[in-house]
Amino acid sequence: MKKLALVITILLFIGAKTSAQEAPKKPNIIVILTDDQGWADVGFNGGTDIPTPNLDELAESGVIFSNGYVSHPYCSPSRAGLLTGRYQARFGHDCNMTYDTDNDNSIGTPLSEVMISEALKEEGYRTCAIGKWHVGDHPDLHPTNQGFDYWFGFSGGNMNYWGIPDGPLKTILRNGKPVPQKELSYLTDDFTNEAINYINKKSDKPFFIYLAYNAPHSPDHAIEKYLEQTKHIEYSDRSIYGAMVNAVDNGVGKINKALIANGIKDNTIIVFLSDNGGRKEHADNRPNRGHKGMLFEGGIKVPFFITWPKKIKPKQTYNQNVISLDLYPTFLEAAGVNVTSKKQLDGKSLLPYLKGNLSTVPHNTLFWRSVGGFEYAVRKGDFKLYKSSYKNKTMLFNLKNDSYERHDIAENNPNIIKELEEEYKTWDSKNIAPGWLDPHPENVIKEEKKLQDARKKSTRKIK
Repeated sequence: MKKLALVITILLFIGAKTSAQEAPKKPNIIVILTDDQGWADVGFNGGTDIPTPNLDELAESGVIFSNGYVSHPYCSPSRAGLLTGRYQARFGHDCNMTYDTDNDNSIGTPLSEVMISEALKEEGYRTCAIGKWHVGDHPDLHPTNQGFDYWFGFSGGNMNYWGIPDGPLKTILRNGKPVPQKELSYLTDDFTNEAINYINKKSDKPFFIYLAYNAPHSPDHAIEKYLEQTKHIEYSDRSIYGAMVNAVDNGVGKINKALIANGIKDNTIIVFLSDNGGRKEHADNRPNRGHKGMLFEGGIKVPFFITWPKKIKPKQTYNQNVISLDLYPTFLEAAGVNVTSKKQLDGKSLLPYLKGNLSTVPHNTLFWRSVGGFEYAVRKGDFKLYKSSYKNKTMLFNLKNDSYERHDIAENNPNIIKELEEEYKTWDSKNIAPGWLDPHPENVIKEEKKLQDARKKSTRKIK
């Protein structure tokens, strides 16, 4: 009997060990988010003046999204959508925070929303937020109250790159405590180093890093070694902007080397994207029309790729429409979660499409809403409707024939206009009013007037 019990014990031990070895290991996940970066500000989208060799190499090792969108044309709402996997209009986060007064905990993404950090933490991940937050200024809404174990960064909209404090929203914090100025150098490098330190920590748990660089958002600050990389750009402001992008690229290269050194590169998902289209000054959104703040392609279509060497084949370009909301369910599926149980999510897991298991498309229709419908857009198939307050009219484009949105075909297609407007109304019926407002409407009107006035001033009629 003792021998039999010993044999059973050994068999059970071998079975348990084999089962543990066969259990799939959850991937590490890194989201690298840039701020106001243009479509053509990377080599993998055809950019030629700003050196981005590390980003280009990573993009080639995975899947480039040629129609990769974000859910809003400017900063805070776009981030809210990415982090929650939901259209931010569902919870009234249509606008940037305003700073006329101190914002309380009702201004920002509410705690009732389950962020990707919280969902992954439930799956055994350790979680880290680095860089710009901008989805809730009040301490109640800081990352450490939204599922992140560790936070190094600032809560406000923009900040100087030297880390010099300028009020509570523009102070670098580590888990809520100010970081001494002597510990900071150039924020892009500081954020990179924090990410590498987190990667180097020994743990049995996989990690999720949300690395939100504030580059290349204004102010335009760069250091000599990055300026050296863009000295060939003769337009000075573009040269400085390009140096800020190059600093991000340099950091991404260091992060990639840290993953390789730790032997975890193959089972790490890396996603790179910008929070919205490139800013009006110095960014390059070509060949797309418009810029940050607009619902033309230049405001919502961004540089975007994903890599996962263990599971996703390299050197792919995916041409169907995807959106930043898709990252949340994609990460959950990669972590072994049944995504269909997450009924609140508006995104779709991209893994079945990227692995070739599905021949259908992730989205038949995508929607955008700004300031409660002040502007909105719908993309369905090849057609895109844009209710533009910049232009004070509803426009329609066939993106298959006119990807640059040069030819408004609304006048000759009233039935398509009606169909897409009805689709928008149905979608919008599930949203709520904005929880607060920002000055976007008046800024839009001023910008369009300035454009038209400049055109008139430079024009002369010839008989």
